[in-house]
Amino acid sequence: MAVKATTRKITKPSVSLNGNATPKKAAVVTEKFITTPITNNIALPAEDIAQFISTTELQNLRSKKDLSDLLTKNGSDSKKLLDAIKYEDELEKLQIELVKLQRWVQEKGKRIAILFEGRDAAGKGGTIRRFTEHLNPRAMRVVALPKPTDEELGQWYFQRYTRQLPNKGEIVFFDRSWYNRAVVEPVNGFCTENQYNIFMQQVPELEHMLYEDGVIIIKFWFSIAKEEQLRRFNSRKSNPLKQWKLSPVDMQAQDKWDTYTKYKEVMFSKTHTSFSPWIVVKANNKQKARLESIRYVLSIIPYSGKDESTVSLHPNPNIITRFHRNASSID
Repeated sequence: MAVKATTRKITKPSVSLNGNATPKKAAVVTEKFITTPITNNIALPAEDIAQFISTTELQNLRSKKDLSDLLTKNGSDSKKLLDAIKYEDELEKLQIELVKLQRWVQEKGKRIAILFEGRDAAGKGGTIRRFTEHLNPRAMRVVALPKPTDEELGQWYFQRYTRQLPNKGEIVFFDRSWYNRAVVEPVNGFCTENQYNIFMQQVPELEHMLYEDGVIIIKFWFSIAKEEQLRRFNSRKSNPLKQWKLSPVDMQAQDKWDTYTKYKEVMFSKTHTSFSPWIVVKANNKQKARLESIRYVLSIIPYSGKDESTVSLHPNPNIITRFHRNASSID
């Protein structure tokens, strides 16, 4: 187990030959302390360490139980840290598989479009970052379009999105997609009823054409509870590094929760097809949502080297489910 250590100076009284301390002459020594444990080159957040752990203590560890006992002794939340170590270890193994998948996409000239939809603060952006963290940027793109320009408002609605579809040998991640018109736009009055109806009629036809042309489309809906959304909004408000994520639309999401639900259910009903199904991700737990969405993508694509995987590629059915028309209400 590798460690990342910091040092601090400690003043120790020197000891005379008769064993009595002589405070007048103090020796300055340097002792190493662990501020961030690292397992398999994976750094854990420093705030997860309640107190310093000495290098000697860490070097004496022989098992996860030893680490748990040490953290408990020092007043740290051992379960939280061990869960974080397990999460990072599993994420790294899944990301290795994603690299293999991307290489297969390049070699075979495949085209993959992955759509991330869901309520505000559902964890879409964070999941995309885990997908793309170690991928070759020359063979993948993240698309997060701003609001349409005046010119784009005069175009066919899908035009600015079709421009972003994957090229040969490329994976494209859509952080929100053409499905803005299915939920966000009608809820907030950004489109007319006629524009909405035309979209709902055309989108299955468009996706069927893409399917017939060989484009692999994966549609995720990240589902969170109303209480969890509010908690994340409050976290963003209090964190200066996350305040940019809040928008006027976000601020109305709680008040318009039921209206979002109504349009979301219509969207599922009219756009869930055999060739382009909706995959629902239970996202109250961000880490589980990230792992299982990656695992789902890996599970459905026959990339080279898949049989040599050192991690399970079977998504957890308690986290990942295919939308079913008779299922109970989502969110």
